[in-house]
Amino acid sequence: MTRPEIAVLPVGGMGTRFLPATKSVAKELLPVVDRPLLQYAVDEARAAGISQFVLVTARGKASLADYFDVPGELVRLLEERGKARELAILAETQLPPGAVISTRQQQPLGLGHAVWCARHIVGRRPFAVLLPDEFLHDPAAPCLKQMVEAHARLGGNLVAVMEVPEDQTDRYGIVAPGATHGLVTEVKGLVEKPAPGTAPSRLAVIGRYILQPEVMDILGEGRRGAGGEIQLTDAMAELIGRQPFHALTFTGRRFDCGDKAGHVIANVAIALERPDIAPQLRAWLAANL
Repeated sequence: MTRPEIAVLPVGGMGTRFLPATKSVAKELLPVVDRPLLQYAVDEARAAGISQFVLVTARGKASLADYFDVPGELVRLLEERGKARELAILAETQLPPGAVISTRQQQPLGLGHAVWCARHIVGRRPFAVLLPDEFLHDPAAPCLKQMVEAHARLGGNLVAVMEVPEDQTDRYGIVAPGATHGLVTEVKGLVEKPAPGTAPSRLAVIGRYILQPEVMDILGEGRRGAGGEIQLTDAMAELIGRQPFHALTFTGRRFDCGDKAGHVIANVAIALERPDIAPQLRAWLAANL
């Protein structure tokens, strides 16, 4: 099986839920403790062997590509002051030259359209898709790494899923399941945001995908789905039966950082794992809650 080595990150959203902060800061650069959401997604992808990244941005979001530039003046200042720890932090987040390519989604026509905007860069290769505001946390077994390992056995297309409450199925793409083997479930169908009580399962797609390039051909037809947008779920559904299609259940923690409460919860949860922060935070929580 051809291992995916390129990842598409759709990052063109305006982040209106986080106004006024997102007037000047892209939502993907909002930090969880001291690392931007974008950095967590890139770190997860690198752990899975991804070496090339396509940022699908929009007008006003050039800062996302700028984030990966070498901050020359800052590096020189830190070197002059002997700040070895800070230099190491910068070094571990730096990508090699040419590893990041940016392209524009010129109209907000949906997730499927954003992925399609990367078609010329992806070419005819299998590729990963990561949604950075879906923060999937498992340091011992990063989600995309698990998916790449499963893909090496299964081939075809693979999505990450988690079980959600029945009354929340209308927020997600939901899997119609076939046979299950351990954490892997055969995908018989995909339904975009089914009403509670009508969903074929509670397995919700959670923002990590490994897809074959044929999905770009379907997206290129420009058919609109829910909300009048070009839906990635609809295009993936057309591949079922034509190519192998599976779902991997992620057993780590998921934080919806596209939501204010989810973002705050993620900050608290990750801070409690940090030995440099956790004692002070626990003391404050114990005294105030």
